[in-house]
Formats: sequence, structure tokens, C-alpha cells
Amino acid sequence: MMTLAEMPLDAWRPTKNTLHLYCQIVGKIRLATHPRVNHWWHVTLYVSPRGITTRSIPHDRGSFEIEFDLKDHKLMMRTSDGRIEDFALYDGLSVADFYGSVFANLAKLGIAPEIKAVPYEAPSKTPFADDRENKSYDKQYVERFHQTLVAVDDIFEEFRGGFTGKSTPVHLFWHSFDLALTRFSGKKAPVRPDAGLVEREAYSHEVISFGFWFGDDNVPAPAFYSYTAPEPAGLAEEPLPAPATWQEANGSHMALLMYDDARRASDPRATVLDFLESAYLAGADRAKWNVADLRYPPK
Repeated sequence: MMTLAEMPLDAWRPTKNTLHLYCQIVGKIRLATHPRVNHWWHVTLYVSPRGITTRSIPHDRGSFEIEFDLKDHKLMMRTSDGRIEDFALYDGLSVADFYGSVFANLAKLGIAPEIKAVPYEAPSKTPFADDRENKSYDKQYVERFHQTLVAVDDIFEEFRGGFTGKSTPVHLFWHSFDLALTRFSGKKAPVRPDAGLVEREAYSHEVISFGFWFGDDNVPAPAFYSYTAPEPAGLAEEPLPAPATWQEANGSHMALLMYDDARRASDPRATVLDFLESAYLAGADRAKWNVADLRYPPK
């Protein structure tokens, strides 16, 4: 049976912040080099058996990949012609040094991406090249972080298979540092007149999103979540399996299942899958999605 590792936010917050910024640098490289995909799917990172990867990125000499190897604690850069560059990840490696090493090693491979080298909605506003404050890398918690990502990724992949409509991959958004999966009804959605570029692209169609994050200042503990956009009337009146709850923020509602509640359940996988399915049905029923036609396998 699946077990989930303890991940108390306060115990590893400095390491989480550093990893978040490392991932922003690598994610911005993917943003700058990968062909555009609808709804920003081209910017995301992915869980791998050894860590976190960009997957294959097309390049004029073939393709390349950047992977955080969180088993051997190295950043790996590989090209389709067989060349490899890497450097160690360790406690004390500042964001500035990580940034410099990434671009120096990519240059050896003939890859020179241009990025906006400042954090985006991250725990720091310091330009990457100047950030010598964030440099924590606790290997024990990095390995727990990866173990947790693998477990949650597995659950989300299983849940993804129960839907025949358009669905995102299970992917890691580096700006918010959450693992996410989104289902689409297929219908266009009105976007707020004052919405920015990111929101306009992300929410151009009706969605029900599901995700997991490791905690932040607003929810200071790891949690699973789901929301429906646009939010239909009466969403928060729909039942969720205990101990999941609806939480209100800025006039909208999010379904929350705290990670520790799932971790302590007799069957964590079943508990999370039940939460995801309940949150989906709540949004789909209220938004009048064609649930029967979108179900796989059909009943």
C-alpha cells in the first residue's frame, strides 16, 4: 500500500524556497525554447523517476533535456547527439551560482537561451544572478520532496485516465510550485475584461483543475486542491468526503484535502482519488458538463 512521507513545511521551507527558484530558472529556459502549446502547457516541468525534468526540448541541433537528478543530487543536461554536462546540487549552492552554472554548461552544448532572469510569483524578488541568500539544500528533505512528487504524480495519472475529454498532462508549474492536472469541458469561457495575458490563455475554456502543493504563506501545510473556473453557482454546497472542505478566498471556492489527513488515512491513494472524483463531480454537475459522455471507461 502507498505511504506518503512527512513534509512539515517549516522543517524544510528554506530548501523549498531554494528549489523553487532553481526550478524557475530551468522552467524559464523551457518557456524560452519550447514551441508554444495551448494553455501554457509548453512552460511546465514533469516528475521523473529520478527527479524533475523538462522532457525533450527541440533545438536547432536536435533536442535537449534538463533534469534535476534528486537521487545523485546533480543537474543533468543532455542532448540528442549524446553529449552530457552536469554539476552538483549541494547545501550552500546559491541561486546565483546555480544560475551561472546552468548557462555555462548549456553554452558548452551550444545552447544559449535568453530568459527574463528574475523570479515570477516566487519567494524572492532578487534577480537570479544576484541571489546569494537562497542557498539551502537539505538532501533528506529533497529526497522526501521527490518521493512525495512521485506518489502524487502516480495518483494523478490514474485519475487522469478516467476522462475522455481534453486534459492536460500531469505537470509541475514552476511559478506556483504545484503539481497540477486540468480537465476541460470543451466549451469556451468568458474571461474577465481585466485579465492579464497568463489568465486569458489559461482560462479561455471551462476547466476543473486539481493539484497538490507543499504549502505557502496562505495555506502553511501541504494540501490537495480543486477548483472550477468559471465557478458555477452553488459549487460549495456540493458534498466532499470528510475531512475535505470548501475554502473561500477572494469570492471563489476551492476544495481542500490536507496532505497529512490523506497521509494518515488507512488507504491514502483511495482517499485522494475519492477527493479528486468528488471535487470533479461537484464542479461538473453544477457547471452542467456532460459527465456520462466524458467518463472512461463508459458505464
